Amino acid sequence: NFLHGEPLGLADKVFFFKRTLREAALKHNMYATFMAKPMTGEPGSAMHIHQSVVDTQTGHNIFSNPDGTSSVKFFHYIGGLQRYMPAAMAIVAPYVNSYRRIVRHTAAPINIQWGRDNRTVGFRVPEAGPQDRRIENRVVGADANPYLALAVTLACGYLGMTEQLDPTPITVDSAYDLDYQLPQSLSEALDGLRAESKMRYVLGERFIDVYAAIKDLEYAEFMKVISPWEREHLLLHV
Repeated sequence: NFLHGEPLGLADKVFFFKRTLREAALKHNMYATFMAKPMTGEPGSAMHIHQSVVDTQTGHNIFSNPDGTSSVKFFHYIGGLQRYMPAAMAIVAPYVNSYRRIVRHTAAPINIQWGRDNRTVGFRVPEAGPQDRRIENRVVGADANPYLALAVTLACGYLGMTEQLDPTPITVDSAYDLDYQLPQSLSEALDGLRAESKMRYVLGERFIDVYAAIKDLEYAEFMKVISPWEREHLLLHV
C-alpha cells in the first residue's frame, strides 16, 4: 500500500517499486512478476486505486458536504467510472493475460457495480470519515502502466462530474452473481476504446490511435501462438 498523494508522485512510486522488487528478487535467485494472472487456479494481481478530489483552495474533499454527507459530485464521479471504465479497459487491462483475471469468484470484479465496503464490485466505497471519503477502483490490474491507469481512472471520474452522470443503485449483495459488464478480451476492449469519443477527447486522439495500433500488433502476435490447452483439448479430439 502507498500513502495517498498526488497522482504523478504516486505513479512514480509504483513504477520504482516494481523495478526495485524485480531487482531484489533477482539477487535472491527469484523472479518477481506483475502479470495480472500468473498462476492457474489462484487469484490474480490487481492495482486498486483509491481516489478522491481535494479543493486546492480550501483543502476540502469535494466528495463530502459540509455536514459530512456524500456530495453530488461524489455520486457523479461514481457514475463516470461506471459509464467510461468499460471503454478504458484496454488501458487498465493492457495484455491478453489481463482478461484471465476478470472472472467470477476470484477476488476481481466482472462488472461496473458499486457498493459500500463491498469487495465483489468494480467500485468500492471504503468506510471512512468525511475528509477521507474515497472511491476504490478495483478493475485495474497489476500489469497496467501506473501513469496511464491513474490518468484514465481520473478521466472517467472527471467526465462523470462534468456530465453529471448518476450511478446505478448501490449493490449490497455479491456482484459476482450479476452479468459481465466489462470486456472479456483485449480485442473487444480495443474496439471499445476506439469508439468512445469522450475518452479520445480527454486523453488525446493521437495517443489513443497510437496506443491502440501497438496493442493491435501485440494481439495479432498472440493469435499466431498455439497454446498448450489447444493442443491438449483439440489436437486429437476435433
